[in-house]
Amino acid sequence: MATVAIDRLSKRYDGNAEPAVKGVSLSVSEGEFMVLLGPSGCGKSSVLRMIAGLEPISGGEISIDNRVVNDVPAKDRDIAMVFQSYALYPHMDVYGNLAFGLRRRGVAASEIDRRVQDAAKRLGLSALLGRKPHALSGGQRQRVAVGRAIVRAPKVFLFDEPLSNLDAALRSTTRNELIKQQHELATTTIYVTHDQVEAMTMGDRVCIMNHGEVVQVGRPLEVYRNPADTFVARFLGNPQMNLLTGRLERQDGQARVCIGQSAIPLSDRVASALARQGGPDVIVGVRPEDIYHGMLPDGRLPSAQLQVRVVAVEPLGAETILILSLIETGQELIARIGRDTTLKGGDIAAVTVDAAALHFFDPVTTKAMAWGV
Repeated sequence: MATVAIDRLSKRYDGNAEPAVKGVSLSVSEGEFMVLLGPSGCGKSSVLRMIAGLEPISGGEISIDNRVVNDVPAKDRDIAMVFQSYALYPHMDVYGNLAFGLRRRGVAASEIDRRVQDAAKRLGLSALLGRKPHALSGGQRQRVAVGRAIVRAPKVFLFDEPLSNLDAALRSTTRNELIKQQHELATTTIYVTHDQVEAMTMGDRVCIMNHGEVVQVGRPLEVYRNPADTFVARFLGNPQMNLLTGRLERQDGQARVCIGQSAIPLSDRVASALARQGGPDVIVGVRPEDIYHGMLPDGRLPSAQLQVRVVAVEPLGAETILILSLIETGQELIARIGRDTTLKGGDIAAVTVDAAALHFFDPVTTKAMAWGV
């Protein structure tokens, strides 16, 4: 196992006016599972490839186990990388693919066999060792690619969107297998994905990137509950957070935020925080699961009601997604409610918002200003 430290890492590709990676700094602890999350083109795969030594860096420093590796060839960095495309040798059987890297390193045949058999057992590949890649399913090929990394016992695992070619069912199964392997091996891992479910369920911490920069780093639930800005708020969450136009007012000495004609009282703490950071206009964020048709569970307070028109109803079995439109302003929002709703498209209804779960963002900088009421 090893630590990985990235200090002001940057990458500019020839012919591009803007850098693909802009001064990224990040530390990954020994045995940690770090997920790099972001939309396509945000620079996360470029960061991974520079760590692996597959892409020259334009600036900054990469250290693995306290050793600067900027000029160290990829083969000497003691890392193993699993690619989106699996990159298996089609003319070799599973055993040959698993053993290939060890043979090139001159590992003794008996040790190769021990490692291959052990990895195959861990990944459920023992019965497939004699098959060629063309005779394997997508999930089986992915397990072979993971196994090839495991047998090397590297200091660091690097994964570049390894599950994106799998269907939904296989992706879930293989994700669980990777989580299990990480817990058993405890190898330092950096995992790139654009899939927030993978990030939330797999990572010890998640690093969210956008436009080549790090936006926020933290434990998945911490980032979900306390997004640093509106990009993180909407990117992490499915359905994404609702962002509504609000305005701060004060009536009879009581601070409140108004969304259309609905006014939500604010605590002195939140009112003071908002007053210090901006003007009267705010962006109010509310997660779909914090909107209810009816009262809050257990009569929880504080709450606020919004008058809405039901645009669409999407029953998903265990839950129902409502697409709603605010009566006064036409702003659209999404609610995730129970499966037994009687609402249908075109209905006029009142929905209840858990005001204690509101988020407030600056409309100019988009940065978080306060949380709760």
